[in-house]
Amino acid sequence: MKLDYVPVGRIVSVHGIRGELRVLPLEGEADFLTGFQTFYLEGQPVSPTACRVHKGMALLKLAGVEDRTAAEALRGEELLVRRKDAHLPEGTFFDGELIGLDVYDGETGECVGELVKVDRYPASKVYTVRGVKEFLVPAVKDAFILSVDLENNRMDIRVWEGLVE
Repeated sequence: MKLDYVPVGRIVSVHGIRGELRVLPLEGEADFLTGFQTFYLEGQPVSPTACRVHKGMALLKLAGVEDRTAAEALRGEELLVRRKDAHLPEGTFFDGELIGLDVYDGETGECVGELVKVDRYPASKVYTVRGVKEFLVPAVKDAFILSVDLENNRMDIRVWEGLVE
């Protein structure tokens, strides 16, 4: 599903007493977040006055968040960016864009289910597909994922013997 705004981080805690926010990246590594000039928080655009990486987290300083108390109030909030500002490489998608895609057997063209969840593991992501039965598909291009077409809400996969049953 083509999204205009995608979640890229979740505020998990504060750092220090001057209102810096610790942001857990939802997509990629923490340094990915340092490339954005504008985030959207609670539907409003916010620009970080400082952004750096520390221990796998992005530390953001936002205008108007001047102390620990103000920062604590934002705990649990998601940071979003405009999809067109992300400049992802061709053939790369945000996890949120994939949720809800119809999944098809690339060989037969038969619909085998809907992508309902994306899990991240050290080796690769894993997609949960719910059809007649729920099954897992490793997010490995060419081996399992043949194509993704957001415009037509479609993902084609290679169905190996026993995968869907």
